Order: sequence, then structure tokens, then C-alpha cells
Amino acid sequence: MRLFLSSYRFGSDPARLLEVTRGPCRIAVIANAGDAWPSRARASSVVSEFGPLRALGYDPDEVDLRDHLGDPESLRARLTAFSAVWVRGGNTFVLRAQLARSGGDTVLTDLVGDGTLAYGGYSAGACIATPTLRGLEFSDDPAEVTEIGAGPVVWDGLGWVEHSIVPHAGDSALGDDGVDRTLEYLRRESIPFVALRDDDALVIGTGGDQARR
Repeated sequence: MRLFLSSYRFGSDPARLLEVTRGPCRIAVIANAGDAWPSRARASSVVSEFGPLRALGYDPDEVDLRDHLGDPESLRARLTAFSAVWVRGGNTFVLRAQLARSGGDTVLTDLVGDGTLAYGGYSAGACIATPTLRGLEFSDDPAEVTEIGAGPVVWDGLGWVEHSIVPHAGDSALGDDGVDRTLEYLRRESIPFVALRDDDALVIGTGGDQARR
């Protein structure tokens, strides 16, 4: 697997994402972590990813998991047109539920696992790579899953890494008191974790596994 997992976008060194994707390429943008947001805000969240990705030389296009509900093979066919996927932040539980409904959890695990796709994700897009989403409920509301009819809530992550990820740690402007509560919960439950500041990223599968910036 080639993974770029960050707290916020490219962290302090966008070159690390380019390393993971082996240079600029066609990249699928998945923004379903924002599916509980008002439609205008969600649309804006997609557009906001395109500019920074294009500035790095990527050719981004949205892949909306809602277009593939109950049809994982259509999603697989769509994603194989790309060399990488970029999964933006939002509500981790909403993103995880939409992955389950579309079969994207299995499809991405297959395509990222066999090297067909490089994976980049930040905040919620990083958190889903972990074994469990327990503890994230202090910042992300699981009830949003059922509010948009995407239930049930899925508490398991994709298990690509062996530890939980806590984004927006430290003095992040995007953090809230839920971050401290998440850290307290994970320590109390003896769940391994990595806390990421907004300049940090975990890079896996490029010869510098678990490198942190």
C-alpha cells in the first residue's frame, strides 16, 4: 500500500504526496465525508480540493460514492480510470457509512492493497484507514449518519494501519475540545494512536514507512 495520511491537506511538505502517487496523475476526489452538509457547502468542499491539487500538477475529478450505492463493481470500474484517490475531511462516520453502502470499503482495500491506486486522505480521509473509529465521536457526530439515511453507524475502520489517528492535535485552528477527549479515551482504553498536527503526515509504502513530517 502507498498511503499519505494527514491532518490537513498536504501537511508541511506536498512533495511527500507526490512521492506516494509517483508524480502528478489523474486523481479521484472523494468528498462524501461532507454528505450531511447543505448541498451548497458540500459542492464548495469539492471545488476547494481541485485548486490545490491542480497546483501540484494533478488532474482531479470527483467520484461520488452516492452514485454507486449497492453497486461496488461500477465503483471499481470508475476508480480504475485513476492512478490515485484523494479523500477529504468532514464527518468520519458519514464517510465510513457511505463507503460501506457503496462497497467502497472493499473496493478501495483491493485497489489500494494491490497497488492499482495510491491513497491520500486527510482528517476523516486519514481516520478511516485505522482499525477502529471509537473515540472520534467526541468531534464527529455519529448521529449524522442516520439523519441522512445512511445508517447504521459503522465503528470499524478499514484496518490499513495498526493504530488510531487523531487529526488536528496540538494548536490546530481546526481542533476542538473533542480532540483532547479523544486522546483521553484512547489512552484510557489502551488503544494505540498517532496524534497529528496540521503540518504532519504519515507516509507509508515509499521506502520510508511511517515517516512523519
